[in-house]
Amino acid sequence: MEAYGEISEQMMMVVVDSEDCTTPKRRECRIPEAFVCPPPPRKKSVIGAKRPPPKNGYFQPPDLDSLFLMPSRRQACA
Repeated sequence: MEAYGEISEQMMMVVVDSEDCTTPKRRECRIPEAFVCPPPPRKKSVIGAKRPPPKNGYFQPPDLDSLFLMPSRRQACA
């Protein structure tokens, strides 16, 4: 019995020693080849973005100019 136990231990040591770490060589384990990237998205054309002027014209309140009038400058005292 002891001889059988010694032989099986030796065989286990041989099996463990022969199982070194290796890189898998199968096709399923390989990194896939890089695909070609799609082109970047194109910008939308701005041709149709401009709206036509309103049919009734632009609203112009009568006091609109008074909001943008600049007061006269004061002269500094010398």
